[in-house]
Order: sequence, then structure tokens, then C-alpha cells
Amino acid sequence: MEQIISVKYYFYWCISSVELLFLKQGSEMDLICKTVILFLLVSLSLGLDGELAQSFITIAGPLPSELAERWGLQEQVLPEQQQGPDAQAHLCRADPMASELPRYLRRLRALGVTHCRLLLPWARVLPEGSAAGADGARVRCYRRLLEAVAAAGLRAVLLLHRGPVPSRAAAGPFPELFAEYADFSFRAFGDLVDVWVSFSDLPEVLQSLPYTEPQERVQAVAAAHKGFYSVLHEKVSPAGGKLSIALEMDDVLDSASSELLSVSLQDSVDFVSLNLQYHCGNETDFDKKLSEFQSVWKDKDILVFSLKVLDCASMEEHPFIPVAAIATAINKEEARMIGCDVNEFLDYLPHVLSETNTLQEKPDAVLAPRSSYQTVWEMFAEQSESERDSFLQDVFPSGFLWGISTGAFNIEGAWAEDGKGESIWDQFGHGGHVQMNQTADVACDSYYKTSYDIYLLRGVHPQLYKFSVSWSRIFPVGTNKTINSKGVDYYNRLIDRLVDSNIEPMVTLFHWDLPQALQALGGWQNESIIDAFVSYADFCFSTFGDRVKLWVTFHEPWVISYAGYGTGEHPPGITDPGAASYKVAHTILKAHAKVWHLYNDKYRSQQLGKVGLVLNSDWAEPKTPGSSEDVKASERYLQFMLGWFAHPIFVNGDYPDVLKAQIQEVNQQCSTTVAQLPVFTVEEKSLVKGTADFFGLSHYTSRLVSAGTNGMCTAGYESIGNFSLHVDPSWPQAASSWIHVVPWGLRRLLKFVSQEYTGSKIPIYIAGNGVPTGDTGDLLNDTLRVDYFQRYIDEALKAVKLDAVDVRSYIARSLLDGFEGPAGYSLKFGLHHVNFEDSNRPRTPKASAYFYSSVIEKNGFPSQALSRSAPVVFDRPVPSKLPSLPASEVPSKAKVVWQKFSSQTAFERDMYFYGTFPEDFTWGVSSSAYQIEGGWDADGKGPSIWDNFTHVPGNVNNDETGDIACDSYNKVEEDIYMLRALGVKNYRFSLSWPRIFPTGRNNSINSHGVAYYNRLIDGLIANNITPIVTLYHWDLPQALQDIGGWESTELIDLFDSFADFCFQTFGDRVKFWITINEPNIIARLGYGEGLFPPNVKEPGSAPYRVAHILLKAHARVYHTYDDKYRASQGGVIALCPFVSWAEPKTPSDPRDIEAADRYLQFLVGWFTHPIFKNGDYPEVMKWKVGNRSELQNLPSSRLPAFTAEEREYIRGTADVFCFNTYSSKIVSHSTTRLRPFSYEYDQEVSVTVDSSWPSSALTDHRPVAWGLRRVLNWIKEEYGNPPIYIIENGVGKKAKSDVDDNARIFYYKTYIDEALKAYKVDGVNLKGYNAWSLMDNFEWVDGYDPRFGLHQIDFDNPNRPRTPKRSAVYYAEIIRNNGIPLPKEDEFLYGEFPKNFLWSVATAAYQIEGGWRADGKGLSIWDKYAHTPLRIGKDATGDVACDSYHRIEEDVEMLKSLKVSHYRFSISWSRVLPDGTTKYINEKGLNYYERLIDALLAANIVPQVTLYHWDLPQALQNVGGWENDTIVQRFKEYAEVLFQRLGNKVKFWITLNEPYNTAYLGYGVGTAAPGVSVRPGRAPYVVGHNLIKAHAEVWHLYNETFRARQGGLISITINSDWAEPRNPQNQEDVEAARRFMQFFLGWFAHPIFKNGDYSEVMKRRVRERSLAQGLSKSRLPEFTESEKQRIKGTYDYFGLNHYTTVLTYNFNYPKGVMSYDSDRGVATVTDRSWLGSGSLWLKVTPFGFRKILRWIKEEYNNPPIYVTENGVSERGAFEFNDTWRMHYYRTYINEALKAVVLDGVDLRGYTAWTLMDNLEWAAGYEEKFGLYHVNFSDPALPRRPKASAKYYSQIINCNGFPDPATGPHPCLGEEPEVTPTDPTPGAADSVSFLGLDLTSQDAEIALYVLFALSIVGALGLALFAYKYGKLSKRSHKQPHMELSSKL
Repeated sequence: MEQIISVKYYFYWCISSVELLFLKQGSEMDLICKTVILFLLVSLSLGLDGELAQSFITIAGPLPSELAERWGLQEQVLPEQQQGPDAQAHLCRADPMASELPRYLRRLRALGVTHCRLLLPWARVLPEGSAAGADGARVRCYRRLLEAVAAAGLRAVLLLHRGPVPSRAAAGPFPELFAEYADFSFRAFGDLVDVWVSFSDLPEVLQSLPYTEPQERVQAVAAAHKGFYSVLHEKVSPAGGKLSIALEMDDVLDSASSELLSVSLQDSVDFVSLNLQYHCGNETDFDKKLSEFQSVWKDKDILVFSLKVLDCASMEEHPFIPVAAIATAINKEEARMIGCDVNEFLDYLPHVLSETNTLQEKPDAVLAPRSSYQTVWEMFAEQSESERDSFLQDVFPSGFLWGISTGAFNIEGAWAEDGKGESIWDQFGHGGHVQMNQTADVACDSYYKTSYDIYLLRGVHPQLYKFSVSWSRIFPVGTNKTINSKGVDYYNRLIDRLVDSNIEPMVTLFHWDLPQALQALGGWQNESIIDAFVSYADFCFSTFGDRVKLWVTFHEPWVISYAGYGTGEHPPGITDPGAASYKVAHTILKAHAKVWHLYNDKYRSQQLGKVGLVLNSDWAEPKTPGSSEDVKASERYLQFMLGWFAHPIFVNGDYPDVLKAQIQEVNQQCSTTVAQLPVFTVEEKSLVKGTADFFGLSHYTSRLVSAGTNGMCTAGYESIGNFSLHVDPSWPQAASSWIHVVPWGLRRLLKFVSQEYTGSKIPIYIAGNGVPTGDTGDLLNDTLRVDYFQRYIDEALKAVKLDAVDVRSYIARSLLDGFEGPAGYSLKFGLHHVNFEDSNRPRTPKASAYFYSSVIEKNGFPSQALSRSAPVVFDRPVPSKLPSLPASEVPSKAKVVWQKFSSQTAFERDMYFYGTFPEDFTWGVSSSAYQIEGGWDADGKGPSIWDNFTHVPGNVNNDETGDIACDSYNKVEEDIYMLRALGVKNYRFSLSWPRIFPTGRNNSINSHGVAYYNRLIDGLIANNITPIVTLYHWDLPQALQDIGGWESTELIDLFDSFADFCFQTFGDRVKFWITINEPNIIARLGYGEGLFPPNVKEPGSAPYRVAHILLKAHARVYHTYDDKYRASQGGVIALCPFVSWAEPKTPSDPRDIEAADRYLQFLVGWFTHPIFKNGDYPEVMKWKVGNRSELQNLPSSRLPAFTAEEREYIRGTADVFCFNTYSSKIVSHSTTRLRPFSYEYDQEVSVTVDSSWPSSALTDHRPVAWGLRRVLNWIKEEYGNPPIYIIENGVGKKAKSDVDDNARIFYYKTYIDEALKAYKVDGVNLKGYNAWSLMDNFEWVDGYDPRFGLHQIDFDNPNRPRTPKRSAVYYAEIIRNNGIPLPKEDEFLYGEFPKNFLWSVATAAYQIEGGWRADGKGLSIWDKYAHTPLRIGKDATGDVACDSYHRIEEDVEMLKSLKVSHYRFSISWSRVLPDGTTKYINEKGLNYYERLIDALLAANIVPQVTLYHWDLPQALQNVGGWENDTIVQRFKEYAEVLFQRLGNKVKFWITLNEPYNTAYLGYGVGTAAPGVSVRPGRAPYVVGHNLIKAHAEVWHLYNETFRARQGGLISITINSDWAEPRNPQNQEDVEAARRFMQFFLGWFAHPIFKNGDYSEVMKRRVRERSLAQGLSKSRLPEFTESEKQRIKGTYDYFGLNHYTTVLTYNFNYPKGVMSYDSDRGVATVTDRSWLGSGSLWLKVTPFGFRKILRWIKEEYNNPPIYVTENGVSERGAFEFNDTWRMHYYRTYINEALKAVVLDGVDLRGYTAWTLMDNLEWAAGYEEKFGLYHVNFSDPALPRRPKASAKYYSQIINCNGFPDPATGPHPCLGEEPEVTPTDPTPGAADSVSFLGLDLTSQDAEIALYVLFALSIVGALGLALFAYKYGKLSKRSHKQPHMELSSKL
């Protein structure tokens, strides 16, 4: 029926289009046109088999003689002998071919002609008879002619030969020569030809052949024709066009020839072409001949190739007479007429002839064909509403591209990040021009969320992603003078990730966001911008073009011109519609053209891409269809909107005549010039014309248009165009006033674009289509958008299928809700909702995202559901029988796991490991039916035990149920979207037994339930995701519980029946089955403790009975699969227990080892020992339960026994080892009570956890990552290393919203790494890993409180929206990388530091000197602090410390052994000036330092002297200390004494060490001396202020008084952690990290190294909080201008102390809190995967060292940097082989080397902290940082070198790290006894470990026996330590003592 409607509609169009051509000819001409079209199309097509006018061929041609002759194509109309000799001279004359020919051909198309008949002149194309001598000029000419035909929307019918054959062909083997000619023709023109005709005028052809017998001639022609047929259909392409031969109906051949010809050609023609002559009045004869002809060519379609109407005197008046006769005759014969020649009727259309005559009379006249708009409008004008709105069920052509789009300023945010320049949209937003003063500063934060956006794209799975590049992000000021490399990096990352995800990037160069710097020069009104744009495009092509193949120069330039420069609604906000608007468009067109030519000339040949632009346009429908004025106004509207840009590019290089004429008319009618349309020069027209490889069309809505009524003399868009815009009140309105939903307008617009601009030559890309919704109501269930997409996409489909428009792509707007210009965030175009109130900018798919992904999957709207795909072969386990194993011993042989791992140090255990899994490793995610499906009673599902259980109040937390859960029963597409986005290889889910068998039995099969699982499984397979299907995941049909549940042996048969049905129904696609999930939990919690249904509380026997039945049920199902299905289905099957690792409480106690093993045997071996070993329970289980049963006076064991047959039946019933694991336990032996009977007591163990382990939502699920590695090793050892699959692993958090789920990322980061170690290092046969769970779900008795999901579910929303958490994006990255490859930036760098690089080691006076009252030393604040109770760990003091005051010689000997070039130490202010003033100088104290310096110089060690390292004289503290500004002068006086007395020998001075710690720890939180904490919001700032001024004064003192004669350097040492954002994909966290750095390092560095003042962020934050607290001014003191000048630049170098990195995030303290921390507003955490140390605050993070060095370079203009402290601590007993410290120095120093070599940091020296263990400030002597050990328990304080001392000296000796690839380096000398661990694996078969490439087996041993290396190094260490046997004690300093704050 739809086809008939289409045909009827098509005929009406044909009639009306011709009719309108002759409105002036009167009713008689109407009759002619209607008759011709009606009879030809209706009679000839409907009379056959219903194939319609849309496929009916109407042929015109060849060209009219006048035109052909004029264009040098005489062969089209004249026989060869009549063609003039100079035909070649006029061949394809350029001008006529360029302008007149297209118009003529378009006229034919407008008249309803579908095909143009052309003759190819054999003799002229191949003048020498062979393809080698082809006439290139003529071939090119005919290609141009055929291209013109195609561009007009016509198809070509190409006749290869008519009449006598060329003489050269007649002289040779004719069939071969013709075949060569035909083959050449196909290769030259085949892409442009629809129908091929081999011969016409056969009598002349035959007559000219050099054969005597007619039969030979016919055979030659037949052979020639068949040769071409073979070329066309066999050798070249099956779709290479249709082939025919033209025959005569009259008796022009004798009957024998006719018969021979028909027999020869029956199988080598696609249809028969008929040259037909019709004689008026001779109908009978005609009928007879036609009948005879058809009897010969049976069942062949007929094309009336040539029709001549003869002897019809009244033809002009009555052309319908011959037409009627022909139609009648053909219909009578029931022929299938596929087309007809209409030339004969065109001759009677004076309009055509008049144009041809005009060409003769006025050769230069311009043809004025019927406008495309009129043609298209009339084509659709008579459509009824039902026809117009009918839905087409069909699919788009294969290869159609589906896309989705965004724009940079809409989504990126980061408006000023990383060097981005300001754009006009930035300024527009900041100027308050946007609704609610919103800005695009953060927008969707996509600059930081590349991975998130790619994640969403993978979910939707388009083929294209159209995004724009922000010009000002790449060129901040718009020109290539400054290129922002970080912006380039962002786009490179995005493009690489797209390509990696098989999504083609379509890149827009300009999407409205002009750099403000260029706007300041006039923007698009200044023509110089063209060069800037070309330069920008050139950079983009050269940088990204190797991967980007689709470029858009401008997106919607009309919007720029109209809204930016016309109405001023958009930036730059210029309101000048009469001049600026047109000027801007003119500039844009030229800029576009130049960029197209740039690509065409410079890049196309290498990059093979396409360049186009995207033009936006409404469809214009006349408001009053009968009004010709409204029709013209509608056309004007389209030309003003679309033609303004399209006509110059796609037609003739100039604006449309309509637009030019209208503007001219306006200006003529008005007293002033209203509109100024610039004029293109001839050269510019040539430049602009043809500069697009595709037509990008953006379309949203339609308009009703009427002629203007308000006069034309006002400068306005509508008044200049003389049109008025309206909408039909019945059109639905979107959230935006300018968009009404008018789907059918898209089809009409596409037809217009095709007709007017593109034809079949230029493909159309629908590059923008979508609808906004508002910011109220249901933001996720966007049914309006779904309906919009469905209807608009269907209209595009109609354009493709019904109107033959060449649409190649559909791109939906937009991927995300974003910043929508003046409307801000109130309009939402996104397929994904963005919560702009949340700093994480979470993205949630809307209903439209799922709908659109479904359309993409189906490639449109197929009329029937897609048939089920054939099962795909996946990477799945290969079934193989596992070996038989003996029963486990007691304890089992797996005890080697504890021997191997339990003695590991934390360093060995926690060292992060990098590497990847094998290619066939399967990554997945898991769920289960009851937890996610919902639909508890939907469609006939029966109740399960969990349904009944949850419906009883009090059973579940908050009385929650799984009635709806995640509603997955109704959300297959949504769930598959998530899986596709994750990129998983498998999805483990369970089947709900009562959904398939409502009563649990196979006599009640629920087809709806089966259909649900079929949909899910088919969807998985369609997306290449392997289903892993669990048959039973706890939801037993209640009907089966009513007969006893798993306590009944009847369940064995019933479970087998259910499994059998599932294998039979789904097994063709499911190849991985799990019988029972966690049977140990079912038995223990369901039947023992009774926490789970069926709530049986019989802990002593029911669990054992149930387990017994579960094992037999499992075995039965296994054997059913094995016997009935495995051979045909080829899958694997197993069961899946729950496992927790058991760590012995005391690894050295054999009883605890046995207890741990026993715990595992009871937990796991209970089920796996029978299956994987001997068919029976573990010996220890039988022993314990049996003995205890006897002690309990029971007649037999509570543990049932298997018969021999049962053991054999159960043994080996698993193909792989699957398990679920979450946590670990600490287990010890315990003698437990005999009563009550209990499975728990039977184990005789005590189970606890370590309180230091991180917590989670479930108390017994503490994350203990290293336990996973041990579990895997235990399985390997216990069960012979079977193929292992981790089926569930994850962590729960109690939070309704946890999209930024940092803790879950830490969990996966560490657990997956332990799995990687097990695989790579330990050789565990690990095959797969599945995360639990896909989404938040119903967590059994805990309800919805614990959230385990990678996706957040809003359970308060009935739509159950699914929002990806950060962990989902993280896990997707793990999957993409197939593990955890070593990041490139972490690869070790071999090389050396610059010559003269300074190597040093550091100490501090209070930490090492002792002698606290010796020789007149005064008290310091640390003396008092240490003697105050509870201030220092274990009440330690620095009274003696390392006694360095008395041990100069020993200290210097240690330094000499280290080979350092420098030694950094501090001077005790109170040792030199006991009361802090110069009233009294303690000469003995000063003499100590003089002696030390002399000893250093004698040893060629340069002293680096710190003036102040925290030990302020107590006398000065008594008058306020650093809070009293008089201290500035005291410090200056103290420094002057030292400069005078020591300055001749000291050339490296540090004024202050770590002023941050003095100010914050000493006077803020009080955890360091002097312990002030009462003014945390004021004191730190006052102290910091005075410290900065004191430093500056001392610097000036040295600079002005001492530098000239002493020649030293002087500066300050500032300490800082490096700050990484906790979530690097969150701009708020990024800003928090930046703020952390400015408040920490910048607090002191900014005034000194920048501008003499605090950073703006610090000043602003403290001021704003101070004022909000009711204060009149900021708590942060201000520097005067003179102070700023005094402070600025007071440095010779940058002294840096650095130890660690923190993760930062924004934290808003209550307004009333006054403190440094609350002002900073940053909280910190650390990454669980970072190695720890002896100090809680110090995590080993070498990468941060390089980053902070680079940050200092960039922030402070690359000052010379000296690292003045860096080191690591340990706690506990002394270990010579401090591998952790060697690892620390190796990695940190290597990062410093990278900073120098790769980043250009001016690093001059490195100082290790510290020389020896010492007093670590408030931590006392517990934390040890020393390269030398000091035994503080020995009064002699002996000092011994650690292995790290030798290692550090070797680095110094080598000045870095010589490349081992170059051979042994002389600097290495004696190798260090122990080298630090490099955790990075090498090739697949080796592991890089301890600097060596080892096999994984060797590395496995090495990883756990590092302690043994002490034996290897003992002799060297003894020798190294000999000299220092009497050296005494020392201690350390907490380098940045944020200890209490970190706690």
C-alpha cells in the first residue's frame, strides 16, 4: 500500500511539475502534458508488477543537435561521415560545458526525465583501434559530460556503438577488439554509467562486418556482446551496471538471424532494448509485431530505447493517441516495461525548444531553468498529512555513517587552564550576557574528561564523533607566534582515543569561539584574519591530519554572521545586519576557500581526507501555498540563509541571484543604503567555487514564510530579505523558542540541497540535528527527544530511499548537555545529562542515548526484527580434562604459600608491579538476576525465596526489596550500553530459575522470561561480549522451597531439568556456564546461620547436608552437559565458590599455619576438594567434624559421607576454577566449644582482621589486596594450577552518590595488580578477571546501602538512571590496556647529570649535635619543647642525639666515604648567640663550626650552611619569637656575625630552612616547637610574613656587604609536597591541587621568586574568608610597596626540600573556622598503591619529584635549583640491606635526571636526607632517615653504613646512571651489595627485577628473598663499616612535619 501511495504521489508531482511549465499555454497544453506523463508512467509501470515510477526509466537524449554541435560533440547527432574535420577543435568547450550544459540537464531532470542517453564514438575514443592509443582529451571530455549528467541528478545510458563498425575494427578479430573497447570504456566511465547498451542499428553493424555469411556476422556480434557482458558481470564487478542490446521490432533481420541472435544472447542481457516505430492508424500491425517480438524474447524486461511516432498529423493536438495505443498493446502482452524514450514528447514542449533556439540566436544567453525551490516545493505540495507523516520502515545503505557532535566552548570548560587564551565566548560570559550570569568556565569539564567522553561514545557506538578544536586553546592569541602545547596534547589524546575506539574524528576548525585577541583587531570584519585562520588550519592539518580524515572549516557560519554581527545576540555582540553581517560572511567564505585549497594542494595527496563546511538552514514553507509571493518569499528566505554560503561554494563562486537582486532592490527603493553586499572579483569567484568535498547540513526546524509587510528600509534580516517568518500553531515547540518540531521539513530541505547544490556528485552529511529540552521536569526520560530523533531520522531515510538524495551521514546533537550560549545551561541538547551542580559533572545517559544507539545498531528502522546473529567464536576456555589429584595433606602442601609470602617486608609485599596480561585474557563484569532484574512478578514469573523473604518486614535493611531493583528486566539496551562502554570481553549474569520455570519445574515454561534472556544474550553477542551464565545465584523458586529446598534430594533432578532446558535453549550462544554461585554461602548463611532465606538456623548439620546435595546437583548438571551438549556446543562448565584469604596471625607458629589452611579447607575445599581432587571432602574437614561429633556423643559424623560411586561421579566435574573474592582474614588456632554444634566451631580457628586495613561498606569486606595474590597461589599449589577465573571482585561503599569513587579505584588498582603479580611473577594460570559489579544493586540483607557498582543507580528515580562512576572509566582503561603497562613517563632514564653537578648530604644542628648545654650553649625552643611532656615520641630529646658536637672527625669520615662534594648542615643560633642577640657571642660554640668547616675543606667537601633550621633561641621566643617583628633585626644581626666569622670559608648559605614548617607546624597546629596553636588563623601568617622579611634583609645584607669580597651564594630553602588532583578529571580537584601548591610552596616562593607579594589566590581566599567572618580586613598581612620591592628577587638559587606527593580535593570548611587549613580549603589523601615508609605522611612517589621541579621551572622562570633535602624513613629493627631506601634514591634521583634532560630544568645539585639516623623531631628516634645507622641504645652511639650508603656513593661516583647497554662503566667499581627493585616487567617471558632481566620463576624467588642478599653483601658491608665501628648515635628531622595533620 505504501508503494502505491508513493507512486501516486510521484505521478502527481510529474503532472504538476510539467503542468506549471505551461501555465501560459492554456488548457490544451495542460492536456498534452498530463496525457504524456500519465500514460507513460501509470500505464507502463502499474500495468506490470507494481514496480513504481521511482524505478521507471524515462530516457531523453542524445543532446539536441544545436547544443551538441556548439559543444563539439557532433558525434552525438551526426553519422561519422557527416562530422566535420575540425570537430576536435571545439571539443568540450570550457565555457559552455561549465555553465550551459548543467542548466539544460537540470531542465530535463525537472521535467521528470531520469536517464540521459549518450553515444560513445568508438572510432574517436580509440582512433588506433586499441586501448593503448586512446584519445585522452576525448576521454576526459566524455567524463566531464557524464559527470554533468550525474550532477544534474540524471543517470547515464551509454551506447557503445551504432552503425557501421570502424574500419580498424572490421579488419581484425572483431569480438576481441570490441571486448577491449568495452573493457576500456568500463574502466574509464563505469562509475558514472547506470545502463550500458552494446549495439544499436544492428543491420548496419552486421552489414559492415567482413564476413560473407549472415550467420557468421550474427555470431561475431553475439560474441562481442557476450565478451562485454563477461567483463561487466564476472571479471569486473557484479554491480557494475546493467547491460542490454538495442533491437528492432520490424523485420529488418531475416528470421534465421533473429532466432540465432535471440538464442545467443538470452543469458547475456539484463533486459532487451527496443527501437520502436509507431505508425498512426496501423495499430493492428503494431500489435502483431510486438507479440512476435515478445514470443522470441520471453520473460525479458523491455526498455523502449528509441521511440519514433510516424504519420500522426494531429500529434501536436492529440499526442495521447499513440501513447494510448502503445500502452494498450504492451499491457495486453503483460510485458514488464522498465522504461521508455520520451524524446518524441519533449519535441512538443515549446519551452525546451525555445531555450534551444535562444542558444542559437544568443550564444551567451544565460538559461533560466525552473528554480530548485519551486521544483521541490511543488513535488511535495500536494502531499496529504498521512502521506507526509507516514513512517518508513527501512534501513540506510550499508556504510552509512552515524555520528554525534559537540562544540569546544559548549563542553570543554578549562577556559584559562594550561595556557589557553581567552575566546570571545569567555569574555561574553564574564560580561554577564548569559542567563543567570552563567559562564562556560567549567562547562562539562571535558578538557579533563577525555576518558569519560570516550566512555559515553563507546556506549552509543557511533562511527563518527564531530567535535571542534578551540582556536584559542591551540593558538592563545590566535596566531602561531604562541603555540600552547598542552592544548595540542589534549586534542591529540582525544583523537588517539577515538581512533583507538574505532570512532572516526570529524574535526571542526571553527565553531564560533574566536580568540579574543583577534576580535580586538576586528575579528571577521578584518580581512587579515584570513591569513591567521589559514595558519591555524595549516597547523591542525599538519598536527592531526594523519588521523583526521574529515574536516569542517566552519560550523554554521550563518550563525556567526547573523547572531554575532547582525543581531548581536552572540559574541562579539555587534548589531549591524546591513553591513557587518555581510562583510563577515564574505570574509568567512574566502577564509574557507583558502583553507580548502591549502588542504587540497598541500595535504590531500598524503592524508587522503575530505574538507567541507557545515551550513545551517531551516526549511521554508510558503505560509499561503496558493500565493506565488509567499512561494518567492520562501525561496528568498532559503537563499538568504543557506544560499548565502552554499551558492558561492557549490554553484558558481558568487552569491545567489535572488539574494543579489533583493539587496539591489532594497537599496534602490530606500533613500539610504540599507544593505552592503560585498562583491567577489573574478579571481575570488574562481577561488571560492567548488571548495567542498561534502555538504554538511545542520537542520533543526522549519518556518512558514510570507512576503514581507513591514517595508524594506530598516536594516534587519527579515526586512532586507522582504519576508516574514511564522510557525504553524500545531507544530510542537521545543524548550527553545526558535525550534518547532517539523520533521518533514528535513526531507524537503535535503531534496532542495540535492537539487540545487550537490546532485549525485557531492555527498550530504547531516551534521547537526537535535532538540533542546528545558531544565525542569524529567531530565532523563526525554521522550520528546526520542520522538524528535525517530521522526527526523526517518525523514532523512525517506530522502535517501524515496528521493534518491545522496545522504551519507547523520550526526546527532549533542553528546552532552552543555553551555548553550546566551541561554547558558537552561537548554539541554545532550543525549547524556550533565549535573552542573556537581563538581564531578557526572554524565548520565538519557532515554535518547539508548534510543539512538539502537538506531545505530539497526542502521535505521528495519521492517522486521533483525534475525538472530550466528553465534560468534569467542576467546573462550578450551575444554580439557583436569588431572586427578590425591587428597590434601594436613596441612596441605599449599602451606608453601605462607612460607613464601608471610615473611615479606611491606616494601616487598606492596611494591607496585607493571605489566600486561596475555591477549586471550578475558575482562568482564558481573551481576546476578535477583540483584538487578526487578520485574519480580512480571510476565508470569514465579516467586523466589528472596521475593518471599524480602516481603517480610525486618528481614532486610530498611525493608528494601528486589521487586524493581535496577529494572534490568526492562532495560536490556541500557545494560548493554554500559557493557559496551566498559569494553568488557564477557558479562557474567545469572538466570532466574522462577522466571523461566515459575514453579521450578519444566511443566511450566515462561516464554516471556526465555525471550528476555534471548534478547540479552543476542545483544551481548552482537556486541562481541561473551556471556558467562550462572544457572543458580540463590533465587530458588519458592515452590521448590516448599518441598524442602536444598535439603531435599529431589532438587538434584529438578535442578538438572532446569539446566538441561537452559543448555538446550541458550547453549548455541552460551559457551561458559557456572552451575552454582557461592554454594558455601548458601549452605552456611541460608541453612546454618539463617541470615539468608530459607532462614534455617541449624549451624551444626544443615550446612553439611545442603552442601552434600549441592555438590551432587552440580555434578549431575555437569554430566548432563558433558554427555548431551559438549560435543555440539563446545563450552565449559564449573561452579563458583566464595574465597577469603587466611593469613596466619603468627606466621612462625605452625599451629597458626595449620589453622589458616584449615580455614581455607573448610571454606573452599569443602566444595573444590571433591571436584578438583578425589571426589571427597578434605581430610582435615572429615577429621575435625568426625572427631568433634564423637566428642559430642553423636553416633556418626555430622559431615555426610559420599559412596565410592558418588566420589567418582563428583570428581573432575569442573573444566576451570572459578571463584569470588573480596577480602582477607587473620586466622589463628583456637580450641572452640563443643556446643552448640556449629560449622564455625568445627574449624577450631579464631578469625579477626587488622584494624589498620581500610574499611568498606561491609564490615567483613576490608580491602587487603595482597591477599588476592596469596589466594591465587594457594589455588595453584592446592589444585595443580588449573585455569582460574576471578568471577567477582569489588568493594562496597556506603554512599547514595559516589560517582567520584576514589576508594573503589584504589581497590581495583591494587587488587588487579596483585592478580598481575600472580600471573607474571608466580606463574598462576589466571585466565580472566570480572569486577563486581556492573551497577549498584540490591545487596541481599543489606538492601541498597552498600554500593558495589561501577555505575551508580538512582533508586529514587523510577527510570533507574545509570551513571558511570569514575571507577567505570578507570576499569575501562585497565581493559583497554589489558593490564597495567608501565607509563612511558615512568620508564627509567639512563644518563648523567651535568658536569660540576653538586652531590650533597644534609643534617640539622638540633637533630645531630647533642651537647644541649655544653660550652655555654643557650636554650632553644626545641630544648624546651623536647623537655615538655607528651610532645615527642617516647619522650625523646636532642640532649645527646648523635653527639656530633663531639664527633667532627667521625662525621667527616662518613662524608668522605660517601664521596659527596658538599655537606649541608645548620648552625645552632643559641649555640653561637645564647640569648639570640649579639650581646654575647659564645666563642666555643662558634669554634665548633669553624673546626667542622676546616675539616670539611681539608677533605675537599664544600660546606653548605643553613642559618636557621628551626632551633630559635628560647630567649627570643619569650618575647614572641617569629610573631614579633623585631625578630627580623635579630636574625639579621645573627647572620652578620656568621658572615663575618665564617664567610671567608663558606660560599653557600641558606637563610631559612622550610619556613612553612616554622609558620604552620610551629605556630599554627603546634606540632613543632614552639608548639603554639591558639591563633591558627593569624599566627602562621604573621610568622610567615616576618620570616620572608627576615630572609630578604639577610639576603640584602650579604649582597650589599659581603658578596663582593666573599663571592658566595645565598638563598632560602622551601619545602613542599607535590599535589596531584585526587580526581585528575575534575577541574575542582585540579584547582585544589593548584591552590595547595600556592598555599604551600607559593606562600614563600611567590614573594621571593615572583613579585614581592603573596599569590593572588592566597590573598583572595584569606581576604574573602576574613570578611565573611566579620573582620574588617584580611588576616593575611600586607606588604607595603617598598617591602615588595625589597623582597622581590632576594635569591641566588631555589633551595627545595621534597619528599612526597599528596592527592588533593576541594574541602569547604565551615565559615566560622579561622585557620590556615580552612583558608586553603583543600583536603588530602594518598593513593593506596603508593609504597609507604617509616613516616605516615611520606609515601614513595618519585613521579612527583620531577613534576615539582618542572612546576618551579615554569612558575618561577627556571631559576637555578638545588635540592637541599630528599630521603625516606623506616621504622623497626635495623636492617643493613635497606632496599626500600635504595629504591627511593634510585627512582627519585632518576626523576631529577629526567627533569634536567627531558624538561630543561636548571637543577644544579642534589642533597640526600640524611647522613645518619637522628632525632626525627616530634617522632623522636622511631623514624630513621639515615644512610648510616646509629645505635641509640648503645651509649657509644656506633654508626654503621647501610647498603644505601654504598648505593648513593655509587650514583655520586657515576654522576647519574650509566647505561648498562654500553657495557660496564668504570665509575661503578665495586657493585653495591644490594640494588633497588625495578618493578617493571620486561618482555613477556622475562621480568625486570633488581636491575636484571630474569625469568618470572627467578624473579619470583628474588622478590621474596631480598633479605638473603645481605649474605652476599656482608663482607663488603663489614669492610665499609669498619672505620666507623666507634661512631655514635644520630637521628633525623621530620622534613615537613605535617604529621599530626596527616593523622
